[in-house]
Amino acid sequence: MPLRETCCSVCDFILEYDTPRIVLIKNKKVGLINRLVQLVILSYIIGWVLIWRKGYQDFDSIVSSVIIKVKGVAFVNSSGFGERLWDSADYIIPPEQESSFFVMTNLIRTENQTQGHCPELPKNGFNCTSDSNCTAGLIDPHSSGVLTGKCVTFNEGVKTCEVLAWCPLESQTVFPNPALLGGAENFTVLIKNNIRFPQFNFSKRNILPNISASYLKTCVFNRTKEPYCPIFRLGDIVRETGDKFQELALQGGVIGILIKWNCNLDRSASECVPQYTFQRLDNRNVDETVSPGYNFRYAKYYENSAGKETRTLIKAYGIRFEVEVFGKVMCVLRCLRSQFRDSLAQGVEDCGFKLHIGTRELTVQADTLMQC
Repeated sequence: MPLRETCCSVCDFILEYDTPRIVLIKNKKVGLINRLVQLVILSYIIGWVLIWRKGYQDFDSIVSSVIIKVKGVAFVNSSGFGERLWDSADYIIPPEQESSFFVMTNLIRTENQTQGHCPELPKNGFNCTSDSNCTAGLIDPHSSGVLTGKCVTFNEGVKTCEVLAWCPLESQTVFPNPALLGGAENFTVLIKNNIRFPQFNFSKRNILPNISASYLKTCVFNRTKEPYCPIFRLGDIVRETGDKFQELALQGGVIGILIKWNCNLDRSASECVPQYTFQRLDNRNVDETVSPGYNFRYAKYYENSAGKETRTLIKAYGIRFEVEVFGKVMCVLRCLRSQFRDSLAQGVEDCGFKLHIGTRELTVQADTLMQC
């Protein structure tokens, strides 16, 4: 009977008991292979998983914020500018950026520009001999404005298409050498970096607890003498990248300020400190780079004596500093102790205990304890 056989099979399965049989094989070759396999597995677990990869620890990635403040003044005395003092409001453009800042070190200035009609620059490729060479209303990426359709005299022997643009056009193409704001080498930057590892609820900042306000007024970062001072001299930053500041200041460039946090929460929190490194991010080889350096244009607008909108166009060369924060936190012993303590406290509270681990004071509600 199928039903009877099924019931018997179920009963046999429920009531039976089995146990593995161990066979001892006395064979040197088999025994050696067995031990070698065990040794390889054990070496992999201890050497690779535990020691090299630190598999016994838990990790978390970093959450970071950066606040930057640049200080310093530069004095310029040149034929184009006369005597002028530059402070942070002049050379930090724009005044606020996310985890980066730009310091102007050189510039080309075109003053008293107003909107009007003027001949296009010959270098832009709009030379002409008659009006038929100039298309009215044409807007070309290489032009300084909108073509009016007229062919006008640029200078003796040269004619170019007339444009509606900000006139006079920017005609200077060679940057000043030496750099006008070479004094930026002595500017300083204060970098305030706050970090957090959310998984372990651990926070810290690069202004360490032992750093006082009076210390911040005098310290400047030095890799051997002041490795944790958060104030950096721009010339020192550039020098650590292997470049010379006065050469970099001519056309500008991009430099990375790298802040590395590798923290082991099984140790003292005072050992969790930042490590600073500096790298040149753009191509430093000017001869092998098309459009080397770092520059952009901006304008300052005002009204002239006739009430007409006027501007000063500035082509700014400078150094862009990118602050990159990275790191990780690792934890095992202290974290496990904390988790065990929290679990123990929660379990005791569920049974009506009030636990004070620090003082080992224990209060028991008798009625609730009997229920537990």
